[in-house]
Amino acid sequence: MAYLSPVPVRMLSAPGSENKSQLRLALRRVVQSPSGLVSLAIVVAVALCAVLAPVVAPYDPYATGRGQELRSPSGAHWLGTDEYGRDILSRVIHGSRVSLGVGVVAVLLGGAAGILAGLAAGYWEGWVDTIVMRLCDSLLAFPAILLGIALTALLGPGAVNAALALAIISLPQFARIVRASALVEKHKDYVLAARVLGAWDRRILFLHILPNASSPIVVQMALAMAFAALLEAGLSFLGLGVQPPEPSWGSMLNTSRAYLRDAIWYAIAPGAALTVLLLGLNFLADALRSALDPRAKRREYAARTAAP
Repeated sequence: MAYLSPVPVRMLSAPGSENKSQLRLALRRVVQSPSGLVSLAIVVAVALCAVLAPVVAPYDPYATGRGQELRSPSGAHWLGTDEYGRDILSRVIHGSRVSLGVGVVAVLLGGAAGILAGLAAGYWEGWVDTIVMRLCDSLLAFPAILLGIALTALLGPGAVNAALALAIISLPQFARIVRASALVEKHKDYVLAARVLGAWDRRILFLHILPNASSPIVVQMALAMAFAALLEAGLSFLGLGVQPPEPSWGSMLNTSRAYLRDAIWYAIAPGAALTVLLLGLNFLADALRSALDPRAKRREYAARTAAP
């Protein structure tokens, strides 16, 4: 009888390097897409404004100017001034730090908790799956804005508490997406082979299943960022988010309502900034979803092989 050599482990394990190359390929597809390139440029520009706000902003966002109240846009103040004579452009630039900062913290915290919960629910199923999914269903039963109001009212107003509230709101979406991927991946050959070879559950979850479920997670992160930025603006608009005099697009929109007849530019500036950021994040999520779609990969491969 011929001796059969064991199958090498590297042929059965999940190819982590392939996942990295797929993400690089997806990023290249996003850049090559017109909508993806524009949306990526918008998000990068807003992120640079947030990081370099003290350098980019022409004025101190907290500095008031006596006699400069509600001035229309001019060469000195490109977007005009507010009711205290503060430069609106500077406050809009510094407000991007609040929107992106709260959004990033909320997505990181909510995403981490949701990924862990989704992995546990999809991998072990049973009572773990039942408890996790019923908790997610309970959170999803409430409208997001009402749940955000309730949580911030319970925790208190402020940027940190707003980020925690938004993290709790974004948790169910990540948990459901990762659970669905884990239910599919755990029955594939490479996971079964890892179990036969004696790999621990922790290794299977984080080195095998999670990398292969990264595509929908990346798309959901872009969508959750847009949703978190919008909810943060809504909470600040209601006075439950960032508190004055800290610049925030939501609080600026709330304050500008009293001056719509005399200073329409006051409301246009933060509203336009929020709209541009939301459009950029949503179009980026669409571009990522198209780039990470397996059918797009097959179409690209078929077109490449059919070319003479």
